[in-house]
Amino acid sequence: MKDLTAVPSRRAAGASAERAAPARPNSPPGPQGVTIYQVAAHAGVSITTVSRVMRDSGPVAGETRDRVLEAIDTLRFVPSRLGRGLAERRHAANGIVFPDLSGPYYAEVVVGYEEVAAELGRSVLILSTHGREAIRGRVLDLASRVDGLVIFGRTVRDDVVDEVVAMGVPVVLLARTAVAGVDTISTENLASARQLTAHLLDHGHRRIAFLGDPEASADTAARWAGLSGVLTERGIRPRQPVRCGFSEASGRTVARRLLSAARGRPQALVCADDEIALGALLTAEELGLSVPGDVAITGWDDIMAARYARPGLTTVRQPMRELGGRAARALDERIVGERVAARHDVLHTEVVIRSSCGEHD
Repeated sequence: MKDLTAVPSRRAAGASAERAAPARPNSPPGPQGVTIYQVAAHAGVSITTVSRVMRDSGPVAGETRDRVLEAIDTLRFVPSRLGRGLAERRHAANGIVFPDLSGPYYAEVVVGYEEVAAELGRSVLILSTHGREAIRGRVLDLASRVDGLVIFGRTVRDDVVDEVVAMGVPVVLLARTAVAGVDTISTENLASARQLTAHLLDHGHRRIAFLGDPEASADTAARWAGLSGVLTERGIRPRQPVRCGFSEASGRTVARRLLSAARGRPQALVCADDEIALGALLTAEELGLSVPGDVAITGWDDIMAARYARPGLTTVRQPMRELGGRAARALDERIVGERVAARHDVLHTEVVIRSSCGEHD
C-alpha cells in the first residue's frame, strides 16, 4: 500500500515475544539450528522468561536469569529476528492509523510513539486516512500485517475497531472515547477548557466564539462542552461553535468572517487548536485589529509556534509526545501478554496564559 511508511526500529534484537508456550521441536530454527523453545526447555522456563532475559525487559529472578544465560551459552543459541517472528507468529511491527500526518500536533505524537516503539524493538507502519477511499479495507489489511494497532481519534468507525479486535489484534485508541475491552489514552480537556473560559470571563470578555468542530473529535467535543458549560453557568447563552478544520488556513477563513462583522463582533476567539489560533492572529493583524485590545485569542496544544508568536498565544499545553509514547507502551503490554484487562489513561493538561488574552508573557 502506498500510504504505509515503514519506520525501522533501533533495536531489532528486541522483537522476541514474551508469551509462554511449551517447547516445540519443529519450530523454525535459529542460525545454529537451535530455537528459543529449546533454550526454554533446557533452562526449565517459558519462552516469556527467555525473551525477558534477552531483552532485559522485565523482572527475572537472579537464579532463573543465570539458568537462561547458561542455556543460551551451552546451546550456542543465536537469536534470529526472522526466526523468532516466524516461530511466534509475530511481525515485530506495530501499526498506527492517523487522520492526517500534516501539522506539528500529529508529528509530535508520532515521534513519541516511534521513539518508544524503537526502544521496544518494533518498527512502525503508519496509515494516513486523509483523502483515502475504502478506509475499512485499508485498516483491516494493515491489522493483518502487524502485531498490534493504534487508532487515532475518529479515523474509523466503532464497528471497524470491533472487527480488528475480533481478528485477535491488540488495539489502543488515542484521543477517542472508550470502546469496550480496548485500551484508550487521551488528554484531559473538559477541566482545562472550563479554566480557560473562566479566565476570559474574569477579564471582561462575554462575547466568546468557539472555533472548531465538536463532531470531528472527542477532544474538541470536550473543549466545547467545557466552554459552553461555564458560559451557561454564568448566565451567558453560548454561541453555536464555528466549525472549521485543524489548520491555519481554516482559522484565517472563519476568523475573517467573524472579525469583519459590523455588529456583535466576538470579544474573544477560543480556538480548538493552536494552528486555528495562529491563523486567527494573522487575520486580526491584517484587519488592523489589536490582540488582545480588540479581540482576545486562545489556542490549544502549545506547539512551538505558540510560544514565539507575537503576541504570545494563550493556550492549553498537552503532552503530545507522551501521548504517543504511552500508546506504544500500552500496545506492547497487550502484545506480550503482560496485561489482559483494558486500561483507560487520561494525561494532565495545563492552561498557559500569555499576552494574546490580555496577560503578559
